[in-house]
Amino acid sequence: MTHPIRWLQDEIADRMLQKLAIVKLDVKDILIVPDFPGKHFSFFAKRYPHANIHSLTEDGIARFEMWRSKVISHWRSLFRGNTNPLAHYLAKGKFNLPDNSVDLVLSNLLLQDLADPRHFLRECWRVLREGGLITFSYLGPDTGKEFRALEPGLVKSKNLLSPWDMHDMGDALLGERFSDPVMDMEFITLDYQSNALLLLDLEALKLLQMSDSRVPNQGVLPQKMTLEVVYGHAWVIGKQLSKAQDNVAYIDANQIGRKTR
Repeated sequence: MTHPIRWLQDEIADRMLQKLAIVKLDVKDILIVPDFPGKHFSFFAKRYPHANIHSLTEDGIARFEMWRSKVISHWRSLFRGNTNPLAHYLAKGKFNLPDNSVDLVLSNLLLQDLADPRHFLRECWRVLREGGLITFSYLGPDTGKEFRALEPGLVKSKNLLSPWDMHDMGDALLGERFSDPVMDMEFITLDYQSNALLLLDLEALKLLQMSDSRVPNQGVLPQKMTLEVVYGHAWVIGKQLSKAQDNVAYIDANQIGRKTR
């Protein structure tokens, strides 16, 4: 997600945080993936003033910008948690956090840009404690559907890197041993008066593969764009129970004990 459509990230963050406001959860450590100044820090610092906030920041966010956001949100944020670049996770495929170290993972508009969202879910499972929660939003496969029917060569559009619908994600959550997944979806329609702005947003959403900088004449392109926004959350329950892989059950040795009278 790049700056021209940052307002969308803010709007979806607001909607996610409204859904989260009714969830009762004992939170000591929070992981935000990705983070950006303002929405997340302000909400979490006020609701969980003693929590450690770990965040992965987007490209283009300066250290001073994050420091200023922490100061405005809550002065305790300066001394609790840590901040790392999102690029580090994307390169390594691993959070810089130990196992069982956070109670809540919040991810806003990231999963559609990952080649393998299952790997992300596995990492979240790894760092979440027993009873922890993952909550997320991402763009679904109907995003930008107006541009798939255009005349070839007019605009070089492309699909999202990970075009999962909410059923795909629900199945993946269960497959990665999350419990009680809840999924929902909504459509947001954007109207445009300028082709240039439309193409800028398409590029920001990574739906455009166009090296040609020419802007088509007005009226040639659709004057609207559909966004399919998928929301979901799931719990980590029974993390220490046995697991099965390739028809073989693996049981933690700590689960084996002698029955006593």
